[in-house]
Amino acid sequence: MDKVYMLGGLRSYIGLSKGIYRHIPAEKLGAAVLCQVLDKYKIDKPDYIIAGNGVGAGGNITRLMALEAGVEQSVPAFTIDVQCGSGLESIAVAAAKIECGEAEVIVAGGFESSSCQPRRALNPNHPDYTGDSWYSVAKFMPGVHRETVMLEGAEQAIFEEQVTKAELDAWVLRSHRLATEARTKGLLQDIIAPVFGASEDEGIRPRMSQRLIDRMPKLLPEGKLLTAANACLINDGAAFVVLCSERYLQQHGLKPQAKVLASAACGGNPLVSPRTAITALEKLLARHGLKEDYIDGFELNEAFAVIDVIFERTFTKSVAKYNVFGGALAYGHPYGASGAIITLHLLESLRQRKGRLGCASVAAAGGVGTALLVEYLG
Repeated sequence: MDKVYMLGGLRSYIGLSKGIYRHIPAEKLGAAVLCQVLDKYKIDKPDYIIAGNGVGAGGNITRLMALEAGVEQSVPAFTIDVQCGSGLESIAVAAAKIECGEAEVIVAGGFESSSCQPRRALNPNHPDYTGDSWYSVAKFMPGVHRETVMLEGAEQAIFEEQVTKAELDAWVLRSHRLATEARTKGLLQDIIAPVFGASEDEGIRPRMSQRLIDRMPKLLPEGKLLTAANACLINDGAAFVVLCSERYLQQHGLKPQAKVLASAACGGNPLVSPRTAITALEKLLARHGLKEDYIDGFELNEAFAVIDVIFERTFTKSVAKYNVFGGALAYGHPYGASGAIITLHLLESLRQRKGRLGCASVAAAGGVGTALLVEYLG
């Protein structure tokens, strides 16, 4: 089996829904970042382009994006939809293709535009059809199809795990504080691809405070603890990484940033998806006989602060090496792109902190978790 390496990658600035990218369709936003990635790593013709997308127009939108970017028509491209986990699963699939010898170099990641998300409606032939009404959230489990289902799952996780408001608030403050510090110091500038005039991540709030958190509205009519502070916003963004074989490195005289060691996925309660980020991570580490002490950096997609709390309780010694630039509570969560975004943040954290082993993990709608293990090579 071939070894799999990661050359690096780029992400866009992350925009709020109806914000800086409000008139930019997903395929054009992704194409703009993809062009910069291909140019940075001097790739004319990758073997595949594999990308995640959760709320786009479908129809293999990754192929459309590749054509928008001017990629040669002979290059195959396909889309992965694991909702929030799509970007990370795209990287895992790309690594598997290289490992088995099917490809030498692949661009993988994801892209999303909630601003241009198409309207969806049930066909009159569908048994659940009740009239001409639109929906934006897909059906993730049998018998349940509500716009608020992910929020309900997060609220349920909060109560099942007996999480307090104080615990949630602490993570909100931490995320915005670390993201503000990273922006002020330019800690992530090496992985940013400025596109369409954007100049900063829109969701970061330098003035986030306890007083502001306390004023944030509840997100559910009967909700108790889930608020607009401890749940991520809705976003637009794109991110891609380049993976390749050892043979490709040698042929092109390249030095990789990291080696992809393994990935793992898990299923869990589809109504309480936040915990699957931790479950997938535990599965990955157990499969390879690794303890948390061996891992120098953790990046989890911080869709809800309850994920942070579960991580802290599970990996009690690892808070200082977790989401060190802040997480999605500050940056945002462009669904299909988030897995690639946190992978890029992970590589940067390992580089800047001189770490070796790192893990990224995402909890996805429908109760699916995906985790990735990398070795930073510098």
